[in-house]
Amino acid sequence: MLTLQIAKPGSVNRNESFPDDIQRKALRAYVELLRLRNYSQNTIKNYRNWFEFFLRHFHDRKPSTISKNEILDFLVAFRKSSHWSATSQNQLVNAIKFFYEKLLNRPREFYDLPRAKKETKLPVVFAEKEIKAMIECAENVKHRAIICLAYACGLRISEIVNMKIEDIDSKRMVISIRQSKGRKDRQVMLSPVLLNLLRAYFKEYKPQSWLFEGWNKTQYSTRSIGQMLQRIKQKAGVRKKGSIHAVRHSFATHLLEGGTDLLSIKELLGHNSLRTTSTYVHVSRKHINKIISPLDKLGL
Repeated sequence: MLTLQIAKPGSVNRNESFPDDIQRKALRAYVELLRLRNYSQNTIKNYRNWFEFFLRHFHDRKPSTISKNEILDFLVAFRKSSHWSATSQNQLVNAIKFFYEKLLNRPREFYDLPRAKKETKLPVVFAEKEIKAMIECAENVKHRAIICLAYACGLRISEIVNMKIEDIDSKRMVISIRQSKGRKDRQVMLSPVLLNLLRAYFKEYKPQSWLFEGWNKTQYSTRSIGQMLQRIKQKAGVRKKGSIHAVRHSFATHLLEGGTDLLSIKELLGHNSLRTTSTYVHVSRKHINKIISPLDKLGL
């Protein structure tokens, strides 16, 4: 039986080149086509990692000679490996299909393997008191500004680190999020409270290009934000598991509970589908609390 003995995708040292020059050329051509098709940097990274994962399994083969049955055996073995998840399987299949269908211009191929369905999990939502406690426990004005920006505007972590100073428009009281997920631009409201905080932050830290910069004036890292939030959560006594993305979930849920319609929340979050935004209905107290438990009707 085929077994997978491959490092986790993305963990391979890029200095370790492929033993076969054909595979190196295939990988270069693969990445170049992704760039020519204007895929985002994050998508290019994911596709490259998964395609490299695939190539390293067939390390002694010319990619164009790998048969459909061999690919199916590889996918079945992957499903039994420790790296498997619904998301990872779908990403791996998409990465493989891109090579054969887009780069080699072969007919569209259907692998006789059911696409994995993602688990339905409700988003982690912080209570308003928990958000306030985290803001108050922030170590400095920069960290306070990052948390407030995430909560005031419902931003993804990538949108926070990619934001430039000129994206803050205090005259129109809007913030521009440029070329985010799906290569889309959008605008969100600029809270007066947030504006005052950003001005205090700017006065103290004097960023030059990126809104948030590291000690050497380079772009602030997502890792630094993640570590910062975990420290602040511990200090604030917030025990819920959740990253900065949970702050985004909290933004959407609290807006919904405050009476904002789903369509407006969809536009603010930058979702493609209203179905994605409707997830917050399931965690909104406004909708849950309207339902009377049958226990309450027993007159106990």
